[in-house]
Amino acid sequence: MPTVDNDGVTISYDVDGPQDATVVAFCEGLGYARWMWRFQRERLADYRTIAFDNRGTGESDAPKDPEAYSIDAFASDLEAVLAAEEIDAAHVVGASMGGMTAQQYARDYDRAISLTLLCTSHGGEDAVETPPETQEYMFDVPEGYDEREAIRYKMTPAMTEAFADENEALVDRIVDWRLESDAPEAARNAQAGAVAAFDSTPWLDQLTLPTLVLHGTDDRVLPVENGERLADALPNAELERYEGGSHLFFIESADAVTANIRGHVTVHAGGAHAGVEAHDG
Repeated sequence: MPTVDNDGVTISYDVDGPQDATVVAFCEGLGYARWMWRFQRERLADYRTIAFDNRGTGESDAPKDPEAYSIDAFASDLEAVLAAEEIDAAHVVGASMGGMTAQQYARDYDRAISLTLLCTSHGGEDAVETPPETQEYMFDVPEGYDEREAIRYKMTPAMTEAFADENEALVDRIVDWRLESDAPEAARNAQAGAVAAFDSTPWLDQLTLPTLVLHGTDDRVLPVENGERLADALPNAELERYEGGSHLFFIESADAVTANIRGHVTVHAGGAHAGVEAHDG
């Protein structure tokens, strides 16, 4: 897989699809590697799709210094990847922590044509926090669990019970992918610190590029009110709620979510990629 150096941190990524096709760049969530987007990317084979492993995850470097992890840093990693591939314009898609990265990227750089933000938040004091019972699943795995059991335990609040029961083989494959590429504990905690520190509310009104916000109504990791507040704060956003959708609704409802992304990208394929409104002072 190709890599790019970003200020001493090696970022691993891959590119699929026709060289001359519209570019869709994906940013994944906390602890997850780029396998997370395979459900969308395989359905967007006619596009040029790019996904990178966040620093600390997968085949990318995992800096030891917690200060090396921030949403700003993740956005700069995406910029390094797009610059390395000489891509001038991309539709940026992000989920959960990746949705924060996408917001930051659109603010700090000028290659984004549109945003699609899934199961994410603007952060800050107005964000609805992850419920305590979900945090226990994510960060307090019972003693005695092996690695597979621990991953399954952590995923419990992220997907619906019905999906997990009906798709046992797929869940097993997801566990395999996570065993191969999840962020180690120190990097995962540093990524969690980056999420906790993120707050885009002071500048959300500057993000004028077209944005699609997708959120499951039964998200137990980042409650749906976060998506609603994010869409309200963005000047050019549409919100679509997935009734009964979990945090991983883009896996559980992969066809529908990909159709949403495709529709949004198609409508805005010819748009300019100056997505931040200039403000005096």
